[in-house]
Amino acid sequence: MLIDTHCHLDASEFDHDRGAVVRQAEQAGVRILVVPAVEAGNFGAVRMLAREHAGCVYALGIHPLFVERASDLDLVTLRSALREHRDDPALVAVGEIGLDHFVSGLDRDRQSHFFTEQLKLAREFDLPVILHVRHAQDQVLKHLRQCGVRSGIAHAFNGSIQQADAFIHQGFALGFGGAMTFERALRIRRLARELPDEALVLETDSPDISPAWLHPVRNQPRELPQIAQTLAVLRHRSPADVAQMTASNACRVLPRLAPCAAAFAGESAMHPGRTT
Repeated sequence: MLIDTHCHLDASEFDHDRGAVVRQAEQAGVRILVVPAVEAGNFGAVRMLAREHAGCVYALGIHPLFVERASDLDLVTLRSALREHRDDPALVAVGEIGLDHFVSGLDRDRQSHFFTEQLKLAREFDLPVILHVRHAQDQVLKHLRQCGVRSGIAHAFNGSIQQADAFIHQGFALGFGGAMTFERALRIRRLARELPDEALVLETDSPDISPAWLHPVRNQPRELPQIAQTLAVLRHRSPADVAQMTASNACRVLPRLAPCAAAFAGESAMHPGRTT
């Protein structure tokens, strides 16, 4: 079984064929899709996807690129949504949250404020976090330590080996996806080769970060098996080993995934001819 730990299935790029995208992912063996929100306005959309599609789960949060148009009232909305749906097994994390120091002109103090407040909510509701960490690895780590959040995924990780070790020590797995498939992505590929097994999870970030064979066409979850194949080659492992390893890691850092994964595993055992 493969788990896509980061997929924006609610994005407008999927409006014309969203159901087909989910079916194609399932046929490819991608049985669970984690769909993180990016702002208060799409909390309902990601939650609805989890109701409509058995393999979809969701996270609620405010993305650092969206805090410019957010207000503290959106943090109140987030807290209310987390409280209202705290018993929903499809709610697996607070996310996508974090810091983006790559895009110029953004208010870093405002990003830090929203990030800190959302980390506090994750701690209050005992949920892991899905992190956006772009050119801000050390700053994100500082916030995690200060707020005492010790589980989740650093999405699309592209830091140093030392920074990767720090995230792992903090209890996080690191997301690898389409960027890893480009031969020129030397640092990402080195990380993919050298990090310990327990550090790695797979993602597509669909519709973004298309893999080398698809770029610049829209990315989608059905590409995950070939992305996993790239990781398998880099680590000299079988694709089946990589699928099992990354799915286990995803369930460890996002514990609410485990029952869903177990259900699909049991279904596959009952139907051994089905792709997993």
